[in-house]
Amino acid sequence: MTSRSASRHLVPAAATTALVCLLGACGNDSDGSDGKAPASLKIAGVTVEKDARLHASLPDAVKKSGTVRVATDVPYAPFEMFVKEGGSELTGLDYDLGQALGARLGVTFKFTPQKFDGIVPAIQAGKFDAAMSAITDDKERQQVVDFVDYSQSGSGILVAEGNPKKIATLHDLCGRKVAVQAATNQLKLLKAHQKECADGQLEIQTYPKDSDAQLALRSGKVDAEVLTKPAAGWTAKTADAGKAFDLVEDPEAPGGYNASPNGIAISKKLPQLTDAVQKALQSLIDDGTVKKIYAKYGVTSIALKSATKNAAVD
Repeated sequence: MTSRSASRHLVPAAATTALVCLLGACGNDSDGSDGKAPASLKIAGVTVEKDARLHASLPDAVKKSGTVRVATDVPYAPFEMFVKEGGSELTGLDYDLGQALGARLGVTFKFTPQKFDGIVPAIQAGKFDAAMSAITDDKERQQVVDFVDYSQSGSGILVAEGNPKKIATLHDLCGRKVAVQAATNQLKLLKAHQKECADGQLEIQTYPKDSDAQLALRSGKVDAEVLTKPAAGWTAKTADAGKAFDLVEDPEAPGGYNASPNGIAISKKLPQLTDAVQKALQSLIDDGTVKKIYAKYGVTSIALKSATKNAAVD
């Protein structure tokens, strides 16, 4: 899986919600629930201020309402999560980034939970202006929505704390025992790579759930686990307060193996909003805010260096 495709295999909500508060992610200075955007907002330790010129470039309807209606499918750690299981207050990378974008544009990004397969149709129907839900930017979706791309997401490698086997690349998994969740794109990746190992020496151990694969890594039954890179980064950041696992950072695959761009989906009826969001995102990249937000969730390397538009190609 590369981000939000047909199958979803990230850290289960129950394994993450209890750890959110430990990272200082329990609520921001404002959740924008009153529809009024503050003059500035503190996100991930950074104060984001309004840019009057960007605000002026917004569609009149958005300026009048002061709100960008954003759909999101919760939970999908580390992108979107509930602060407390069973609650309604949101946190996560997408939520924080949305609040930062809203602050820079001088409006509120109001997030509303929506089942993933209904997000794009809801934007088309005018129920939402945009969506932030780790959505993979692809050519098919580009036919009905525009994307402002903000990250790249593929498969990553999780190893035990200290990386005792010195695994640095996908090829280093040859001759190793590797855990992976069954019926995922990560399993397909490992099977394809197995053919490149001498005599096919890569022992793949499949598990029904990601938590089972992590348990195998904890107990030393395997040398590594392959899962989505955002999930791997979040797990390394949060499990046992960051003392259980390490994330392998391959400089040749910063977003993970077979990475695809993730984008903010925006209604094609609102091209001014798309342009404004793209410029606001680039400003947050340039001033280091985006890096701070990604670091908060342990996934700095998946951030894009440029806010691209409809980056996916055939």
